[in-house]
Amino acid sequence: MAPLDRGSVAAIGNFDGVHLGHQSVIAEAGRIARRFGAPHAVLTFEPHPRVLFQPEAPPFRLATSDTRAAVIGTQNVDLLVEIKFDTAFSQLSAEVFVTDVLQKRLALIHIVCGYDFVFGHRRRGTPDMLQDIGREIGLGVTCMRAVAEPDGAAYSSSRIRQCLAEGDPVGAADLLGRPWNFSARVEEGDRRGRTIGFPTCNLRIIDLVQPAHGVYAITARIGEETVWHPGVANFGRRPTVNDRGALFEAHLFDIDRNLYGECLEIRVIDFIRPEMKFSGIDALTAQITADAAHARNLLAENLNPSPGAGHHGN
Repeated sequence: MAPLDRGSVAAIGNFDGVHLGHQSVIAEAGRIARRFGAPHAVLTFEPHPRVLFQPEAPPFRLATSDTRAAVIGTQNVDLLVEIKFDTAFSQLSAEVFVTDVLQKRLALIHIVCGYDFVFGHRRRGTPDMLQDIGREIGLGVTCMRAVAEPDGAAYSSSRIRQCLAEGDPVGAADLLGRPWNFSARVEEGDRRGRTIGFPTCNLRIIDLVQPAHGVYAITARIGEETVWHPGVANFGRRPTVNDRGALFEAHLFDIDRNLYGECLEIRVIDFIRPEMKFSGIDALTAQITADAAHARNLLAENLNPSPGAGHHGN
């Protein structure tokens, strides 16, 4: 853990999802940094502590480390530091974390945290304790109150997970300040989709929260390209055909090229319908046709895709 530029002001937290509440903490650190003429930093942890303490629990994270870093990179931040959260680190006392890690090793002059930030062995550290220790050692501390949505509820990663589990990606996007997204590599499939006119890219959502099974309007970016392509996707266990476990099957409109092995970034825009079992392939094809038309309509207002070129995965 190398020192930051001496005199940095850092926002500190897990920042899972980097939702609008997190962004307000990061922005406050930026305001203080500018006032001091200091570097603006974000300090976070990898993996999320729950991964260490509850390894058998279902995946719950909203974003990978890479996605989190990409979003934080849009917040006018000078420095991003990820502390490795392992067993040894988890056993540091709250006091040692502040004095040895924040002040001595990282050389921070001021930190900003959210109202619910906890730290140290057995999560003993609280914002009040952080402020008390900070006064003793000359480390500035700002603890922010909960940032509320228009309905008065606090922004939280838990609420975003609930929105996704309930098939409400629009609600999740309202909390995140952007559509929920994930990245995955296109797998080989049974190529059934292309036989009915809807070739799909087979993707797996690994180590992240699982959204509700069903059909979604999406946009997708291929590899390092900058164009976002509109599409429709089904996430689920495919009850009408062979069950290969939960797959996110994305059909990108107006794309005719081989995408096997490509990494796709998916933005989940809106929910169309729950997963259903159909009487046969004809009924399935008719419904997919209707779903695709619905998705095109949902996406038409906020996306003007460039013509695609080039074969889908499945």
